[in-house]
Amino acid sequence: MIRSFGVLAALALATPVVAQAPGADTAAANALLNRALPADQAAMKAHVMFLASDAMKGREAGTPDYDVAAQYVAAQFYAAGLRPAGDDGSYLQRVPLVTYKAAGEGAMALTGRDGKRQALTFGVDYVPAANPASAETTVSAPLVFAGRGIVAPQFGIDDYAGVDARGKIVAIFGGSPTSFPGEERAYFGSMATKAEIAAAHGAVGIVMLPTPRAGGDRNLPKDMARSYAYGRTTWATPAGVGYSPAPTTPVLGTLSTATAERLFAGSATPWKAIVAEAQKKDSRYTPVALTGTLSATTRTAFTPADSSNVIGVVPGADPALSKEVVVLSAHLDHIGVSAAGVNDAPGRDRINNGALDNAIGIASLIEEAKRFTASGKPPKRTVMFLAVTGEEKGLIGSSYFVNHPTVPLRDIVADVNLDMPVLLYKFEDMIAFGAQRSTLGPIVTRAVNSVGVGLSPDPMPEQGFFARSDHFNFVRKGIPSVFLWPGIKGAGKAPFEDFMENRYHRPGDDLTQPILWDQGVRFVATNYAIAREIADGPSRPVWNKGDYFGTTYKGPMAQR
Repeated sequence: MIRSFGVLAALALATPVVAQAPGADTAAANALLNRALPADQAAMKAHVMFLASDAMKGREAGTPDYDVAAQYVAAQFYAAGLRPAGDDGSYLQRVPLVTYKAAGEGAMALTGRDGKRQALTFGVDYVPAANPASAETTVSAPLVFAGRGIVAPQFGIDDYAGVDARGKIVAIFGGSPTSFPGEERAYFGSMATKAEIAAAHGAVGIVMLPTPRAGGDRNLPKDMARSYAYGRTTWATPAGVGYSPAPTTPVLGTLSTATAERLFAGSATPWKAIVAEAQKKDSRYTPVALTGTLSATTRTAFTPADSSNVIGVVPGADPALSKEVVVLSAHLDHIGVSAAGVNDAPGRDRINNGALDNAIGIASLIEEAKRFTASGKPPKRTVMFLAVTGEEKGLIGSSYFVNHPTVPLRDIVADVNLDMPVLLYKFEDMIAFGAQRSTLGPIVTRAVNSVGVGLSPDPMPEQGFFARSDHFNFVRKGIPSVFLWPGIKGAGKAPFEDFMENRYHRPGDDLTQPILWDQGVRFVATNYAIAREIADGPSRPVWNKGDYFGTTYKGPMAQR
């Protein structure tokens, strides 16, 4: 392992970023890449030069390339003076991965109230879903319709009101109302949340219905049949199957509009009433018991792999507070190498380097660690630096960590997450997703003000960013968390939108971008100030009184 790391490390730093024939253009590009910078900026850039080099091939979780990146981060944690907090006294926490996908077409049948059984046709009436928790799934049960599968009394919605879902298959639509705030909209729109709610109501399975659209519907199963067996990844249980947030309530598949209409035949609410409601701007569905029984059998194939989180700590020095842990997290993985296209030009760049997403977040994590150890003032609470795997595949490494923590979960008091700061402009504000939900809010405000900018509200609430990065797995364990971004006020809007449209999750997210390393130093300074105040504060952060996520996940709550 050490020899391989050394060879690839040398290759990564020696390989020109611009892959083309030697010449004046290449020399000019490398001159720009290697121009001198102040020491603090150069230190940050050096990490990104390694992690986002072509030699890392996009750092996809479960590949040897990611493993080299993890060894690099472990070495940097060691050099920064962090103590190992992974498995068996190392910096690495093994994360067993498993890719799962539908194996075969499965089988489904409807039995009407007249007792007649009608087999459904794959690709016409249904497509099966893979079940991460089981190689074979067989369910036969009556059905209930439960709207979007949401229970949100604070918004006046209970899609299970008046129906008994115990022992039933629930038929639901995807998504969530557009009237919900962005964070709650993303949360209730996720299948994990819908499955957890269904399981809490005693359901034994879920089938998805295509939301009716004005002007008619495409045949969703027919469209999905082309790609239904695409693999997805999660972390593996000791049984060799995948983790599921609701293993007793699997998603069985997706039905066609015509099949959905048959489900509603003879029910108290006809399908045409559901269609009419779906056309409204803010649809509200009435749950209803359906008259038939659905039988479904699906099979799932599994392919194992291995990856790792990288974990180091600065031990706390206060006898009363040192057991409490402040986590700073960032994802190390990216999306790897894109598949070749039939119309690709010769030599087309297919390596998704992930410079801003999220090599620069990892660089920030390392440089913050160095600030702690170089300060000469140990924090009162322990500060953990957590580089996670598998974020791009579904927040896998952070999910594994909060379910297999290397410190007692009850001792983790906060998570501050660093993910994809777009440092292509001098930022004039910052956005702190989730800060307003807990006593982290004032801490973040003071830290942001210390670098001469203010906080702005989420400019894209419809994107639901609060529920889309690793900190949210800490939220699901009741831990106050925040996710900080440079804002897009003033001159930031145009370069941010250009990045998202043209380079996000593409090969263009590399070091040819005009990254402003002085802004990286400002970003590190802000995050360090946040972490330092949390670590040295007299009391642990708590959720604001009545906050939805703090209440739902039973976190520590402010009394007033």
